[in-house]
Parts: sequence; C-alpha cells; structure tokens
Amino acid sequence: MFAPWTPDSWRQLPIKQQPAYPDAAHLARVEHTLAGFPPLVFAGEARELRRQFAEVTHGRAFLLQGGDCAESFAEFSAAKIRDTFKVLLQMAVVMTFAAGCPVVKVGRMAGQFAKPRSGNDETQGAVTLPAYRGDIVNGIGFDEKSRVPDPERLMQAYHQSTASLNLLRAFAQGGFADLHQVHKWNLDFIAGSALADKYHRLADRIDESLGFMRACGLHDLPQLRETSFFTAHEALLLNYEQAFVRRDSLTNDWYDCSAHMLWIGDRTRQLDGAHVEFLRGVGNPIGVKVGPSMDSDELIRLIDVLNPDNDPGRLNLIVRMGAGKVAEHLPRLLQAVQREGKQVLWSCDPMHGNTIKASSGYKTRDFAQVLGEVKDFFQAHQAEGTYAGGIHIEMTGQNVTECIGGSRPVTEDALSDRYHTHCDPRLNADQSLELAFMIAETLKGVRRS
Repeated sequence: MFAPWTPDSWRQLPIKQQPAYPDAAHLARVEHTLAGFPPLVFAGEARELRRQFAEVTHGRAFLLQGGDCAESFAEFSAAKIRDTFKVLLQMAVVMTFAAGCPVVKVGRMAGQFAKPRSGNDETQGAVTLPAYRGDIVNGIGFDEKSRVPDPERLMQAYHQSTASLNLLRAFAQGGFADLHQVHKWNLDFIAGSALADKYHRLADRIDESLGFMRACGLHDLPQLRETSFFTAHEALLLNYEQAFVRRDSLTNDWYDCSAHMLWIGDRTRQLDGAHVEFLRGVGNPIGVKVGPSMDSDELIRLIDVLNPDNDPGRLNLIVRMGAGKVAEHLPRLLQAVQREGKQVLWSCDPMHGNTIKASSGYKTRDFAQVLGEVKDFFQAHQAEGTYAGGIHIEMTGQNVTECIGGSRPVTEDALSDRYHTHCDPRLNADQSLELAFMIAETLKGVRRS
C-alpha cells in the first residue's frame, strides 16, 4: 500500500542520479519561478497520446519515438529541429504506407536535456571532476567551473523547450507535414544513395494515390495536410518535473506538463524510489526502460504500481537488452505480463544496450547490432503471440558519423569526421531510413499473419 500521492511526495524517498547543487536556496528560487511559468504542454494533449498508445497496445498502430541522446544549448537551431523532424516524418511515412499501419510519432525533443551517468565523477589523467549530466545541469567542458551544477540552466532548458515546441507545432500543423510535400522531406546529404532512390519510389506511389483521391474529390482532408506530433523525455530531474505538475481543470487529475510522455530509466526504476513515486501520480502516458537485469516479478510489481487500472494507453515498456540478449531475457518477461493479463505497450530501444568503444577511443554503436536487436525483438513477440508495438531510437537529421555501418557505411576511421554528440552516438538520417524500411517490411509480415 502506498501513502497518498502529492506532487512532492517523491522528496521523502531515496533518489538516484541527482546533481549536488552547491546553493540550495538558489535552486529553490528557480524551482519556484518555474512553477509560475506557463506549462509546456496541455493535459488534453497528454490524454490524446494515451488514446493513441491504447491503439498501439491493441495492435492497431505502431510507435515511432526518436530524437537526440541529449539536447544541447550550443547546437540549438531551427534547422536542426527541422531536419530531425523531417527524418521522423520520412520514417513514419515509410512505415505507414509500406505496412498499412498508423504511426504514432513522439520526439525525444523539447526537454531531453538530462542524462544518467554510470558514475558521479569523471577522471582525465590526474584530474577528477563531477560527471557531465547534460546541459540542464552543468557544462560539458572538462574544467571545475563548467562542471558545477547551476540552477539557472533549468531556466534555459525551459526557454529552449518552449521555442522547440513552438516550432514543432508549426511544422506539424502549418503545412510542412502535408503529404503532398513528401518528396521535399529528403535531406540533401543522402541524395543519390540507394535508400534515397527507394524512398523516392515510395513517394511516387504516394503521389499516385493522392492523385486518385483528388480525382475522387477527397483532396482537402486535414489528415493529409497535418500530423500529430508529441514530445517526451526521461523524467530524471524531479525538481524540474515537479515545477510543471498541474491539476487539469476538466478532470481534476494531475499531469506533468513538461512533456506529453515521460519515462523512467533503467537506473532509476526502483520500486521504493523517488522516480517511480513521482510518475505513479501523474496522468501522462509513461514509459519504463526494461534492461536484461529486470526480474519478472519486479516487472509485474512495477506495472501494478504505475498502471493500477490496467489502462492500455498508460504504460510503455521500453526494452533495451543489447544484441544477442533479447532471446535470453525477453520471452520470460513477455510470458509473465501475458500470464497476468497486463495491458502494456512494448517497444524496442536497440541503442542503449549496444554501445561500444572503437579502437580510436570514440564511443559508438554498430548499426548491424542495432538492426539485430530490432529483429530479435520482433521474433520474440511473434513466438509468444504478443505485439511488438514500437521503436525508440537516438537519431538526428544531421549528417553525423557516430554509429558505424549502414548501407553507406560509416567506418571506425571516419568517426572523427562529424562526431558531434554531447553524450551517446546517434543514427544519422541514412541509417534511420534504412531501419524504417526494415521495420516496415517486418510489420507488413506481422499484420498479414
């Protein structure tokens, strides 16, 4: 049994992955200021995402979630947001058209600033400093001043998130996402590749379909001119998240209005911990990262706490096992959830379990392992008769060289060419599109069967 929930009840419990702010009074002033700011999203939007999550849970749609590993203050620009949005649109249209399946689009954007770390400190040579925890906490520069957690960064994260959301809403609703523009979503740097040609052939078929609909008098449908797009981030800094908890005037329920969806990481999913306590009380759709160490009984207890009403739109289990570990660990979890009759959305994060260090010293991921984990995820679900409902990836619309492999392969020697991430390596547009085509073909087979 849990005590009654309040927006600050998490403060009484053990908490992990939090920065040590040197000035508690300064932090409290910033939290108070943020609590008086307008919300970033609205409760009705979060409820709509729950409705769409329920469609995915029932096997009638597919979840595409992607974006930056960690957003950056220095690299913030309209072009960067636009190009990532373009790639997500491309991926969604490939899956929708090729597989005949609606795609729910959620960006790791407009709030994905904080990052959990494997240690509290970082050592370079003889110098040890506090770890970089994302731009919302401290600076990436390896010097004492940069690494001091600064509460004013919470304010900067809010303002950047506000601007990002404003632009994303304009892109989604203002004509940029019009299906008649499907050819224009391609990025210049992948022009001429085999995948670009494949995408253009699919876009030609879409144009033909739209021409047929136009001839039938169905050309003015709003579904063709605009799209739904939602935002999500890991609810890591709970003092920031609490500042955006609002009581909905229509339902009287609490919502975390910093994003449409929030998730708990694999490092902060303790049943008696602050993160589970905080998210159990907000009405947003929420996610939990599920790693290879997750025990079946623990998973069922987590589901009971976070989704006590067994609502099919409430909980997204984001599986991040690592290539070669899915077949060993996922079936027992699928069986336990199915046996208990739990309604959850299963999605695959093929990125976080597949991070390696190249001989050059760069942190990278092998695209072949990413594809392999996704394939194993689908196969495990097919074997158990459950639905593989989504994909959760770190990607960008920039022409980066951070993950090795792909149809236009990035080699280990080429990693240094355009390695821009502040934290973990991301798929570039070419690799993301290749993944989308693979998922579309798999989904097509699943839906036929």
